[in-house]
Amino acid sequence: MAEAVAAISPEQQQQQQQTPSASAFVGDRVPDNANEHCPGPESESAGKADGCAGCPNQEICASQAGIAGPDPDIAVITERLLGVKHKILVLSGKGGVGKSTFTSQLAFALAGDDEDREVGVVDVDVCGPSIPTIMGCAREEVHASGGGWSPVFVRDNLGVMSIGFMLPDDDSAVIWRGPKKNGMIKQFLRDVDWGSSSNSDSGDPPNLDYLIFDTPPGTSDEHLS
Repeated sequence: MAEAVAAISPEQQQQQQQTPSASAFVGDRVPDNANEHCPGPESESAGKADGCAGCPNQEICASQAGIAGPDPDIAVITERLLGVKHKILVLSGKGGVGKSTFTSQLAFALAGDDEDREVGVVDVDVCGPSIPTIMGCAREEVHASGGGWSPVFVRDNLGVMSIGFMLPDDDSAVIWRGPKKNGMIKQFLRDVDWGSSSNSDSGDPPNLDYLIFDTPPGTSDEHLS
């Protein structure tokens, strides 16, 4: 009996190749058996931080700490953010106070007040991404372009980037250690193509008036990164 094979159109194949998943979007070099608050094997505090106590990799990490030198992505991110006029970080010491609601309303107000004003929202609440739902763009997808990953635009002048766009469904849980979450945020800053003043595929810095960051509760890994 011939085995049944599900047919996939060329368009579906192209979409699968261009639409990133959360796991494929960030490189994780943290050992699987590392402690919960592992600073990462490439960190200068690897093997020496309080979170390294009792980790089976502590000795080898301590012997290699700082060998990789300064993070080369910092210079790239700094260059990418040169075109952002105003950067706004929304945070609080506890949850449930309305950070995501405030972020979304602020973004809509800034974008609606002037159609020529370019606004971006980055949802860095990796484990609880609520911005797509609040801003009415849940179940949308990000796609690859010549300049990087394209954000989801809820208006012509208002773009949104969130890990929520890369999860298979609304109930999917993101259970990541600090370094992997930090890697995700780094890619949001480094690889998202918000568009530039001339050519969005040119690699020029984004031409944004406001870039608003919605953060998770507390003051932890995401905020420090």
